[in-house]
Amino acid sequence: MSEKNREGKRTAREKLAVEREKQKSAEKRRRALIVGASVVCVLGLAAVIGVVAANAGKDDGGDSAGPVVAPSGAQGEDGLALPVGKDSAPSTLVVWEDFRCPACKSFEDTYRSTIHELTDAGQLKVEYHLATIIDGNMGGSGSRNSANAAACAQDVGKFAEYHDVLYQNQPPEPDDAFADDAKLFELAAKVDGLDTPAFRSCVEKGTHDGWVDKSNAAFRSEGLTGTPTVLFNGKNIYQDQTMTPQKLKQQVQEAAKG
Repeated sequence: MSEKNREGKRTAREKLAVEREKQKSAEKRRRALIVGASVVCVLGLAAVIGVVAANAGKDDGGDSAGPVVAPSGAQGEDGLALPVGKDSAPSTLVVWEDFRCPACKSFEDTYRSTIHELTDAGQLKVEYHLATIIDGNMGGSGSRNSANAAACAQDVGKFAEYHDVLYQNQPPEPDDAFADDAKLFELAAKVDGLDTPAFRSCVEKGTHDGWVDKSNAAFRSEGLTGTPTVLFNGKNIYQDQTMTPQKLKQQVQEAAKG
């Protein structure tokens, strides 16, 4: 073999060795990139998990309401209605209210005696549904806290009486007085037999907060936008400008006659 051929083969082997080294280096870089990307993905996943964990249990309203515990005797779909009157009554009045709502107080002050007369006579049943829209509009937690307290009163058969006391002593709309348990206990003392350790514990623990939140969610899902919403046998009478306590009484009595 000539010197020229030997030199050619040596050069080819050297070129091949160099190419192999280049391929090895490229492979090392590729593996390093894969490992690095994997680490970034793992760290990114950990960061996402951390954010999810940090926000767990939070909602737009702040504190988690806990489990949904319906008050004793609640009726209707999902047990969201607090009934007053006899189930056998021929007419039903469905009332959506917020204890902080001034318009609700106005309705109650105007119609209270007539509603009492008709429920006592067995001619009308009222289903109260509680909402918390003033908390959302004005801030605070008085709507929710007073609704929970009313549900606690329902547990011992004192809802109707406490319901009336809350409206008769409603603070001005911007005043979140009902957020204070002490205020709710003060008003409970006006209802015979209500201000008991069991009632106080129920209020302090927010036993029915989850139920109140579910009721408010139902209010919004129904497409209702304001309180009070008052339905007599399915018709919204609060929007009827001609409606009066006397007219309601006449309609209820006519329905009772069949």
